[in-house]
Amino acid sequence: VQLQASGGGLVQAGGSLRLSCAASGRTVSSYGMGWFRQAPGKEREFVAAISRSGVTTDYADSVKGRFTISRDNAKNMVYLQMNSLKPEDTAVYYCAADLVYRGSYQNKYDYWGQGTQVTVSS
Repeated sequence: VQLQASGGGLVQAGGSLRLSCAASGRTVSSYGMGWFRQAPGKEREFVAAISRSGVTTDYADSVKGRFTISRDNAKNMVYLQMNSLKPEDTAVYYCAADLVYRGSYQNKYDYWGQGTQVTVSS
Protein backbone atom coordinates (compact mmCIF):
# COMPACT_ATOMS: atom_id res chain seq x y z
CA VAL A 1 0.00 0.00 0.00
CA GLN A 2 1.15 3.53 -0.76
CA LEU A 3 0.19 6.35 1.57
CA GLN A 4 -0.07 10.05 0.79
CA ALA A 5 -0.59 12.53 3.61
CA SER A 6 -1.91 16.01 2.95
CA GLY A 7 -3.72 18.89 4.57
CA GLY A 8 -0.93 20.46 6.57
CA GLY A 9 -0.35 24.18 6.68
CA LEU A 10 0.09 27.24 8.84
CA VAL A 11 -2.59 27.99 11.40
CA GLN A 12 -2.90 30.23 14.43
CA ALA A 13 -3.11 28.79 17.90
CA GLY A 14 -6.67 27.74 18.65
CA GLY A 15 -7.36 26.97 15.03
CA SER A 16 -8.15 23.72 13.27
CA LEU A 17 -6.78 21.60 10.47
CA ARG A 18 -7.82 18.29 8.98
CA LEU A 19 -5.11 15.99 7.71
CA SER A 20 -5.89 13.36 5.14
CA CYS A 21 -4.10 10.13 4.32
CA ALA A 22 -4.93 8.62 0.95
CA ALA A 23 -4.15 4.95 0.40
CA SER A 24 -3.53 3.33 -2.95
CA GLY A 25 -2.45 -0.05 -4.14
CA ARG A 26 -4.62 -1.91 -1.68
CA THR A 27 -7.83 -1.10 0.12
CA VAL A 28 -7.24 0.80 3.32
CA SER A 29 -9.84 -1.35 5.06
CA SER A 30 -7.18 -4.06 5.28
CA TYR A 31 -5.01 -1.94 7.55
CA GLY A 32 -4.85 -0.56 11.00
CA MET A 33 -3.77 3.06 10.64
CA GLY A 34 -1.83 5.51 12.70
CA TRP A 35 -0.74 9.12 12.75
CA PHE A 36 2.64 10.12 14.10
CA ARG A 37 4.51 13.41 14.25
CA GLN A 38 8.05 14.66 14.50
CA ALA A 39 8.95 18.09 15.73
CA PRO A 40 12.34 19.66 14.96
CA GLY A 41 15.04 18.16 17.12
CA LYS A 42 12.69 15.60 18.62
CA GLU A 43 11.95 11.95 18.05
CA ARG A 44 8.91 10.89 16.13
CA GLU A 45 5.97 10.30 18.44
CA PHE A 46 2.58 8.66 18.39
CA VAL A 47 -0.49 10.82 17.86
CA ALA A 48 -3.49 8.58 17.13
CA ALA A 49 -4.43 5.19 15.74
CA ILE A 50 -7.56 3.50 14.43
CA SER A 51 -8.40 -0.14 13.85
CA ARG A 52 -9.49 -1.54 10.50
CA SER A 53 -13.15 -1.31 11.38
CA GLY A 54 -12.80 2.02 13.11
CA VAL A 55 -14.22 0.63 16.34
CA THR A 56 -10.95 0.99 18.27
CA THR A 57 -9.07 4.26 18.53
CA ASP A 58 -6.15 5.37 20.64
CA TYR A 59 -4.71 8.79 21.29
CA ALA A 60 -1.64 10.28 22.84
CA ASP A 61 -2.47 12.04 26.09
CA SER A 62 -1.26 15.31 24.61
CA VAL A 63 -3.98 15.32 21.95
CA LYS A 64 -6.91 13.64 23.70
CA GLY A 65 -10.03 15.75 23.47
CA ARG A 66 -8.57 17.89 20.70
CA PHE A 67 -7.77 15.48 17.86
CA THR A 68 -10.03 12.90 16.27
CA ILE A 69 -8.92 10.10 13.98
CA SER A 70 -11.44 8.64 11.55
CA ARG A 71 -11.55 6.60 8.40
CA ASP A 72 -13.70 6.22 5.32
CA ASN A 73 -12.92 2.81 3.94
CA ALA A 74 -15.15 3.36 0.93
CA LYS A 75 -12.96 6.30 -0.09
CA ASN A 76 -9.70 4.67 0.99
CA MET A 77 -9.03 7.60 3.30
CA VAL A 78 -8.00 8.19 6.89
CA TYR A 79 -8.32 11.57 8.57
CA LEU A 80 -6.98 13.43 11.55
CA GLN A 81 -9.16 16.32 12.66
CA MET A 82 -7.09 18.65 14.78
CA ASN A 83 -8.86 21.29 16.86
CA SER A 84 -7.64 23.77 19.47
CA LEU A 85 -4.19 23.61 17.99
CA LYS A 86 -1.24 24.69 20.09
CA PRO A 87 2.25 25.80 19.06
CA GLU A 88 3.59 22.56 20.50
CA ASP A 89 1.59 20.67 17.87
CA THR A 90 3.97 22.04 15.25
CA ALA A 91 5.57 19.06 13.52
CA VAL A 92 5.72 16.99 10.41
CA TYR A 93 2.80 14.56 10.54
CA TYR A 94 3.01 11.07 9.05
CA CYS A 95 0.41 8.41 8.43
CA ALA A 96 1.29 4.76 8.75
CA ALA A 97 -0.38 1.41 8.08
CA ASP A 98 -0.06 -2.19 9.08
CA LEU A 99 -2.14 -5.31 8.49
CA VAL A 100 -2.33 -5.71 12.26
CA TYR A 101 -3.61 -3.00 14.57
CA ARG A 102 -0.45 -1.59 16.12
CA GLY A 103 -1.76 1.32 18.12
CA SER A 104 1.10 3.44 19.40
CA TYR A 105 3.88 0.97 18.50
CA GLN A 106 5.39 2.89 15.63
CA ASN A 107 8.22 0.44 15.08
CA LYS A 108 5.62 -2.20 14.19
CA TYR A 109 4.10 -0.29 11.27
CA ASP A 110 5.23 -1.58 7.89
CA TYR A 111 4.06 1.24 5.64
CA TRP A 112 4.64 4.96 5.91
CA GLY A 113 3.66 7.96 3.88
CA GLN A 114 5.64 11.11 3.37
CA GLY A 115 4.98 13.77 5.94
CA THR A 116 2.88 16.89 5.84
CA GLN A 117 4.01 19.96 7.74
CA VAL A 118 1.78 21.51 10.38
CA THR A 119 2.86 24.83 11.83
CA VAL A 120 0.93 26.49 14.64
CA SER A 121 1.77 30.11 15.35
CA SER A 122 1.25 31.69 18.75
